[in-house]
Amino acid sequence: MSEIAVRDSNVPESQRINGGFSNGSMVKSQVEGVSKNTEERQRKGMAAVVGTSIKIDESDNSEAAITSIEVEYIESGDLKDVEDMDDCLKALLSGLGSKDWVTVCDALNNVRRFSIFHKEAIVNILDEVISLVVKSLKNPRSAVCKTAIMTAGDLFKAYTDSIIDLLDPLLVQLLLKSSQDKKFVCEAAESALVALTSWVSPVLLLPKLQPYITHRNPRIRAKASICISRSVPRLGSDGIEIFGIDKLIVIGASQLSDRLPESRDAARALLLELQSAYEKSQVPELTAVPEQSKVPETTDVPEQPVVASWEDFCQSKLSPLSAQAVLRVTNSAREEGL
Repeated sequence: MSEIAVRDSNVPESQRINGGFSNGSMVKSQVEGVSKNTEERQRKGMAAVVGTSIKIDESDNSEAAITSIEVEYIESGDLKDVEDMDDCLKALLSGLGSKDWVTVCDALNNVRRFSIFHKEAIVNILDEVISLVVKSLKNPRSAVCKTAIMTAGDLFKAYTDSIIDLLDPLLVQLLLKSSQDKKFVCEAAESALVALTSWVSPVLLLPKLQPYITHRNPRIRAKASICISRSVPRLGSDGIEIFGIDKLIVIGASQLSDRLPESRDAARALLLELQSAYEKSQVPELTAVPEQSKVPETTDVPEQPVVASWEDFCQSKLSPLSAQAVLRVTNSAREEGL
């Protein structure tokens, strides 16, 4: 999670160049050194920005000081409560909408603090808060984007199912960020998606995820498949039956032939979960029959309900090729387990 730390790194006297900022020019060697430092920090999952504080005398002796602003990402458990809740709350929305990225990061951290320590305090403005968090998720500056991602994870944990009506813009951005090449942003987005699937009820979440398994971006399809695969076991066998195992098996079958291995692995996990739930639902309950109530041999015994096999179920719900692919996966897993 993020916290802003400002460090003054004034250029030593020996490195200052008189007139270095005169006529609008800049000391090239200093700027190049700072740029390399910024790039190195971003590779390590840190972010740094360089601001210039310029002091120019009327004489020829002009001096420049370079200030480095570093961003640390602090875990939720290490965040401290807000110092002045009332003042912080008043400035929250304006801070989130600020054009100054450091102010935005501070405000995002305060959203996280509110969600952890005083979640009731921002319930009435949660829609506005989430709208501004989404704006920060789109910010090209990695420090703002990652802090917003972490904020989303804390919001999921704090507000659980009550956030479902505000979820769509957050979800699409997290799927996008978890699919990009910038590793430390991608990892943060994946963690936020884990929080989402852990804290929001799967009955509410699965319909939100379902459209993304047909997304044109294969990485987004893969991340959506993984989220679905993580959510379904939380339904339990009864919940899977109520939600619609026929819907879920179509999802799993469609991802078995997807381009990315992440999608295919998630589909296999989903299909094995569905097979287990289906077979449990088809086992008739056996109850002991008291001796005195046993039916005489001459009495007709009522027919037992027909139990459809997993193979029959797959073939009845899927095309022949899809059914064959699903059965190949589930039968192989069964054989490996023997």
